[in-house]
Amino acid sequence: MKIVFLDAKTLGDDIDLDRFSKFGEIVIYPTTSPKQTYSRIHDADIIVTNKVIIDKELINKIEAKLIVVTATGLNNIDLDEAKKRGIEVKNAVGYSTNSVVQLTFTLALSLIQKLPYYSNFASSGDWTKSKLFTNVVKPFFEISGKKWGIIGLGTIGRSVANIATSFGAEVLYYSTSGKNSSNDFIRVELYELLSSCDIISIHAPLNEFTLNLLDKNTLSLLKNDAILLNLGRGGIINESDLATIIDNKNIYVGLDVLIQEPIQDDNPLLNIKNRDRLIITPHIAWTSIEAREKLMNITYQNIDSFINAR
Repeated sequence: MKIVFLDAKTLGDDIDLDRFSKFGEIVIYPTTSPKQTYSRIHDADIIVTNKVIIDKELINKIEAKLIVVTATGLNNIDLDEAKKRGIEVKNAVGYSTNSVVQLTFTLALSLIQKLPYYSNFASSGDWTKSKLFTNVVKPFFEISGKKWGIIGLGTIGRSVANIATSFGAEVLYYSTSGKNSSNDFIRVELYELLSSCDIISIHAPLNEFTLNLLDKNTLSLLKNDAILLNLGRGGIINESDLATIIDNKNIYVGLDVLIQEPIQDDNPLLNIKNRDRLIITPHIAWTSIEAREKLMNITYQNIDSFINAR
């Protein structure tokens, strides 16, 4: 059994893959470009990929019987073609909930408290020069008593909602699919959520319901001083429209996902005037040590169950 890892570097250098040798020969590539993919998987029995694309053309050239995705999303695999060819595709679900929720609140609290500004004020020497024991130049609000809106009330969204409630916030949510419902929180339409909430966090997948869900028209509904967080997928927010509104309206934004990753030099978000209103992290919400360990356990189990079922 030959197992090929196509982009092991995305899992972190601290992850040990030696245990997979139990299943046979393992070949580990840190990264794989589109031009390299076929030559690396043409004779593999099992393919392990995080973000490397396995499209229709590749699927019709390979002999593999299992593709394991070290993520929840399966948009990099042509699932219909894999099914036609009898290639099983397995992913990992639920491993990163705590990690994503944690970054959601890290971003929210950093933006609310204006931490980048105050940290720089203290470390730059400006505090010493001020002769004051404090600084109230950048006012911040408390979460308690505010409205927290959630776009996408899945497992992660519900966890965020529960913690926001413990802070004393009133939670409203918008179901992007129209299928999720909860008696614990208030369900509203998107326009009401955007226009009434003080903090809004996105925890939805990218699909036909969410592509460009937040564009210049919907973003214009945001309240002044609103906090907007995207922990879902790039593409849910139109980045050009977002860059414009950050410079023209007093909103604060935290993004862990972008349309194209890594971020490109020509991304309009890199050229905004009000840089203190934006925090971008490089798609790290899922990457806590514990989450990645859970992910590899699930990946191991996916391969083990496939082999044992043969």
